[in-house]
Amino acid sequence: MKKIINILKKKKSLPLDKFIDIALYNKEFGYYMKKNPFGKKGDFITSPIISNLFAEMIAIWCVAFWENLGKPKKIIIAELGPGNGLLCKNLLSAFKNFNYFYKCLEIKLIEKSNKLKVLQKKNIKNAKVKWINNINEINYGPIIFIGNEFFDALPIKQIYRKKNLFFERFVVLSKNEKKLEFAHKKAKTDLVRKIKELRLVAGGNIIEYPVVGIKYLNLITKKIIKYGGGLLIFDYGYIKQKNINTLQSIKKHKYLDIFSSPSNADITSHINYQLFSKILIENKLKVEKIVTQNEFLQKLGIIERATILSNKISFKKKAEMFYKLKKLLHHKEMGQLFKVQFAKKRGGNFSLGF
Repeated sequence: MKKIINILKKKKSLPLDKFIDIALYNKEFGYYMKKNPFGKKGDFITSPIISNLFAEMIAIWCVAFWENLGKPKKIIIAELGPGNGLLCKNLLSAFKNFNYFYKCLEIKLIEKSNKLKVLQKKNIKNAKVKWINNINEINYGPIIFIGNEFFDALPIKQIYRKKNLFFERFVVLSKNEKKLEFAHKKAKTDLVRKIKELRLVAGGNIIEYPVVGIKYLNLITKKIIKYGGGLLIFDYGYIKQKNINTLQSIKKHKYLDIFSSPSNADITSHINYQLFSKILIENKLKVEKIVTQNEFLQKLGIIERATILSNKISFKKKAEMFYKLKKLLHHKEMGQLFKVQFAKKRGGNFSLGF
């Protein structure tokens, strides 16, 4: 907190996206740069941590997509923000059951946090895996980009609309310079034009503009257009335009005010899947219908797979496995809130899970 306050003493104000970037990704004190936030002892739990069946279903999907692409002799899986590395580790374990695919496989992990890279390297011991700093380091393909809870943690702008006037949300210091608070400044003409072009001005008075997420989508689609492949996203979000404040902070599995513990708590926002689809389509990709995580995993056969496994394990382990499965699938857990989006290079049909 003190370091962010010192930055604001010099800068006077920060647009919300810059504040989020500093709080999460500052090299010296950013949340993701200094700690392991995953698991029961951390701040939140992700699908790969809940059950390895999640990774197993994605592995089956990847092999099927590779077959649909004509079984190319090289296939890259690029994971965006690989967390603690558990998804990648479990994918590799599942891929070993598909010999020819495994021979063709290369994995690129796109991670900017040195702290998390160390954790990932402890979990993953495999020569097929390489760590890269950015997407532009990938210069061949085809590429399957996978983002599980990646886009929700990217900085966003918020614009407050009052009738026909637009104000960008900034973070400033309180009068006593000990606390952080929001302030609004008249939005720049270019920013207003951009949100109107993206058709974000519709109902509600808080507009969320995922400026960094859009940059990533544009980079990813360029690679897919050039080298082939697709993008598979798992994240919480909404399909119909909402224009509400979805910004949230979480620490020790509890929600809190985003100013109460900046750089020591996660800050996320919900994905506007309607906007993502618009951008992907404008970039000339084919986008499948967005489905819930429940729908996607069930179509891949996760329940049938769990049933087969349950015949070989004790009652206690069986109960534990189906309890974890419920967390992935139930509408009051991750099943409904989390959506899955798939975009691919045009030409050919592949819609497994959608």
